[in-house]
Amino acid sequence: MSKALLPVGRRRALWGSAAGLVVLGLLAWWLLPLGESSPSGRVTFSTGTRNGVYQRYGELLDDELADRLPRLDIELRDSEGSQENIARVATGEADFAIAAADAVQQYVADDRPGADLLRACARLYDDYVHVVVADTSQVKSVRDLKGLRVAIGPGGSGVRLIAEHVLKAAGLDPRTDIEQSSEGIGAMPRLLEEGRIDAFFWSGGLPTRAVTSLSQEFGIRLVPIEESLVEEMHEQGGASGYYRASVMPADAYREAQKGQSVPTLAVANLLITREDTDAGLTEDVTRTVIDSRGTIGREVHAAQLVDLRTAVYTDPLDLHEGARRYYRSVKP
Repeated sequence: MSKALLPVGRRRALWGSAAGLVVLGLLAWWLLPLGESSPSGRVTFSTGTRNGVYQRYGELLDDELADRLPRLDIELRDSEGSQENIARVATGEADFAIAAADAVQQYVADDRPGADLLRACARLYDDYVHVVVADTSQVKSVRDLKGLRVAIGPGGSGVRLIAEHVLKAAGLDPRTDIEQSSEGIGAMPRLLEEGRIDAFFWSGGLPTRAVTSLSQEFGIRLVPIEESLVEEMHEQGGASGYYRASVMPADAYREAQKGQSVPTLAVANLLITREDTDAGLTEDVTRTVIDSRGTIGREVHAAQLVDLRTAVYTDPLDLHEGARRYYRSVKP
């Protein structure tokens, strides 16, 4: 039957359907760049220890990616921290992860598996090194930790790498001058409160929830890491060159600091991936990281410091081509 012989009501229905398809087509064209579609498939994001900033940041970023890239299935995997995250990405066990720049440099310098494939999407926020003791402790400096029970983090963590550098700069051998514990931030606060350790090292964004909670329930104090100690660390070369003297703001942990800032050191965190990760996917993930920093920052304050102007400075890694494509697209 020709269109001209169709009943009027049916002809109107067909024309209405056709018009609707045209509108939907135009809408899809407007929402999606020409020739592109939302990435699909499954990716793995390696985060960090429970109660740590990496893990919470990963959870919130997962929510943002789910909204923006609904066809993408994302698996979050807990880890011991930077060193394990880097190894997972480099060897293909994970597609994306957060890792501290010093740990990345150490992995590359050691020429470990897949090191040459590592690429960066963005410089994120800084980690600050915490040396936490009970407020009744006699420890006033890192050197005073000699002979004490000190938690320095799991073997695959970034905090262990930093703690070892800090202790060596203070003239202490991490293997013989302290009674070391390999507990992570999930157990450190409880062990300190129960008197089973005398101090713990932690490296994380500000504030770290586990430290905040401990400071509200148990009297603690932050041991200063003086600038002179950071200079000693720089003399060690290698990964220690990524540490810089900084200050823990007075309001980071109000109950512990009592209005006083604390000298410490900081190191940049990077969002990392592999060279062979799809460029379109990497571009979309990088865009989401930058665009969602305000939303994520409402819960993870460190995320507010992600800055488009500094995100491209990802030394010691080159930018992934997809990330570079994103930054070119938003360049003024």
